[in-house]
Amino acid sequence: MTAHLIRGPLDASTTPRYTEPSTFARLPRLDEVPSAAVKIIGIPFDSGVSYRPGARFGPGHIRASSKLLRPYNPALDVAPFDVQQVADAGDIAVNPFDIVEALATVEHAATDLTADGARLLTLGGDHTLALPLLRAVHKERGKIAVLHFDAHLDTWDTYFGAPFTHGTPFRRASEEGLIDMERSMHVGIRGPLYGKADLEADGVLGFQIVRSDDYQFDGVRSIIERIHRRMAGGPVYLSIDIDVLDPAHAPGTGTPEAGGMTSRELLNTLRGLVGLDIVGADIVEVAPAYDHAEITGIAAAHVGYELLSVLAANRVS
Repeated sequence: MTAHLIRGPLDASTTPRYTEPSTFARLPRLDEVPSAAVKIIGIPFDSGVSYRPGARFGPGHIRASSKLLRPYNPALDVAPFDVQQVADAGDIAVNPFDIVEALATVEHAATDLTADGARLLTLGGDHTLALPLLRAVHKERGKIAVLHFDAHLDTWDTYFGAPFTHGTPFRRASEEGLIDMERSMHVGIRGPLYGKADLEADGVLGFQIVRSDDYQFDGVRSIIERIHRRMAGGPVYLSIDIDVLDPAHAPGTGTPEAGGMTSRELLNTLRGLVGLDIVGADIVEVAPAYDHAEITGIAAAHVGYELLSVLAANRVS
């Protein structure tokens, strides 16, 4: 797509930011452009949560918090909306009372939205959604390296006998053969576990772990290097639970854990992903009822912006 055909965000110098219906970064809707290289989709679903609900309202909150984003990213020297058409595809309507049906709906919708080669940036919703999104990507790209930012492993087996919850998506994905077990990684893990066996089981499922404390002792640059060594050589899917951030930086989430990353550490890590073959991403577990002054929504919006910037930088490099 040539640059003169690309439609970007509304001009804030002529249309105030607090007007017009909310789309991510005030981008055009999908039905307003001929096609899009990147589609932003919301999934207002939180029936898989195990503690505080409310992430079903995350997509709207992230969009509302994204209105101040601007078209040029100086950290990566890229204008993410100039080199690729990005459009907001609205929300996927899913059944809040039937998780299995909801997962099937998400998988089918994601498959349809990417049939033209577009990449998805998904706004959740709870982390259960990562499973059907990986199923959809796997159909096109085969086994995917998962780069998972989270306070929690999300590789537990069941909760109350239920196999599909926000704490189980990556166990199911590994069991289903969706992920590349030689190239996947958790980043930001911290907090108490049910037992040492949680870590042992996680290793069998194919993940290496970067702990939140590693940022203090090793630094961002070292962790970016570890990620590139692990992820190089194939497609990568990013799954970002906003609770990877410390509650000081993201209070609006359902299962907060003290001792997390700063927003600056997360954004710099994401900028370091330029060069990886990123085939899709999600941002999940934003629960606005627990947010204060849009702290969490703004962090999530900037995470989305950096991901779009990385995709753009990869396109022009």
